[in-house]
Amino acid sequence: MKSFFVTLGLCGAALSWQTTVQAEVKLPVIFGDNMVLQARQAVPVWGWAAPGAKVTVSFADQTKTTTAGAEGKWRVTLGKLPVSFTPQTLVVAGDTTVTLTNILVGEVWLASGQSNMEKPVGKQPGQKPTINAEQELAAAEYPNIRIFKVEKLLAPTPREDLEKYRSWQPCSSNALNTVSFSAAAYFFGREIHTNLNVPVGLIESSWGGTRIEPWTPPVGFTAIPSLADLAQPVMATNKIPNTTPTVLYNAMIAPLAGFAIRGALWYQGESNLGNTNYDVKMAALIGGWRHIWQEGPFPFYFVQIAPYKYNKNVATYSVETDPLPGFWVQQARAARQIKNTGMVVTTDLVDDLNDIHPRDKADVGHRLALLALDKTYDKDVPSAGPAFAKLKVAGNKAILKFKHAKGGLKSRDGQPLTWFTIAGSDGKFVPAEATIAGETVEVSAAGVDQPVAVRYAWGQLAQPNLANAAGLPAEPFSTQMPVK
Repeated sequence: MKSFFVTLGLCGAALSWQTTVQAEVKLPVIFGDNMVLQARQAVPVWGWAAPGAKVTVSFADQTKTTTAGAEGKWRVTLGKLPVSFTPQTLVVAGDTTVTLTNILVGEVWLASGQSNMEKPVGKQPGQKPTINAEQELAAAEYPNIRIFKVEKLLAPTPREDLEKYRSWQPCSSNALNTVSFSAAAYFFGREIHTNLNVPVGLIESSWGGTRIEPWTPPVGFTAIPSLADLAQPVMATNKIPNTTPTVLYNAMIAPLAGFAIRGALWYQGESNLGNTNYDVKMAALIGGWRHIWQEGPFPFYFVQIAPYKYNKNVATYSVETDPLPGFWVQQARAARQIKNTGMVVTTDLVDDLNDIHPRDKADVGHRLALLALDKTYDKDVPSAGPAFAKLKVAGNKAILKFKHAKGGLKSRDGQPLTWFTIAGSDGKFVPAEATIAGETVEVSAAGVDQPVAVRYAWGQLAQPNLANAAGLPAEPFSTQMPVK
């Protein structure tokens, strides 16, 4: 009899514990002390509680009340919040209460991609630190920039919450180092913070060596018929390859979806080099993220992969089989064809062609910030380099017209223009002489009397010098492969 009552008591305790757990109010871990909430747009707040429980969310003179559904999920939406450097408190009250403190309101950006986005300011195993790393870290005391990092994880189906992460914390030398936070994202955020005088929240979710497909949600693939097969369910096993479509999205992006952001930054592509449809896969990624965020076509700015000796055997190298120039065109095509996007050109930011992780991430962040300042924040600053627009033939010269050439073109190093080749009716490309004439470039070569095509920066080692008046480099191009 005694054992019966002991057992009954244990069951009662277990039942009581289960009821207590079910009644606990919880938020996703992306909501935390020290976070930044997005200014000037609706801010969803959601979480879990006991089914049917009343939940009240209070922040910045706003109070929203809702009831948890049958599965215990609840959601409210705060109205537009003004920018605020004053630390504030978010209170979520139900059967229990969650209080989050030291919250700012400003601009929030999500940064993702592979190893060049993942690369921190300082040390990274197998890599060189960024340029002036020690000085940059020493100066990185920006308490009104807050950083949050998603750690690496795979999942066969979308997760409701993150399992591995580094919580929100104010930006400092120590934080950047211990979190090993993205240098490109940090330098971007620093410029947004200092130029706009607003708090900035940066969320990094990246993984070196990964392809674009694992970062893409199923809805992104199904929206594009040629990619629909990639949306197949993933088998739940102990060893899911990180190349499997959707598995990084499931674990590292889906739990963030809905957290109010201004836009996204993307630095990836090396692992997809050789694809002939990367621009289409970019459309799937961007369209998929925008669909799940439910914020409309938010800004999406990305970085061109850099020159690098992908084929290190000079004896077997051929420009005609080099996959990099064509890949650059696909990236540029994505920037043209997908609404509210932009691309940073990096052909001038490589100090070692044997290093696939260029050290100059400050200029990468700067150019991403120029895109945001110009296109998102309406600051009317030059944000793009020359882009080929039209070819006209006059005698033995090919005359090239460019977009983003306001104020004229220039050689960024003061030397004659490099990396131009030209082809006549035989289709054979030869090195060409190129000269600037205002906002055009005239290209010619001895022996080519009737030009039919021009290439610029067409090779994996290309570090050319054509720029616009703002000093931004020209995109690689072939007049035979137009970017529409």
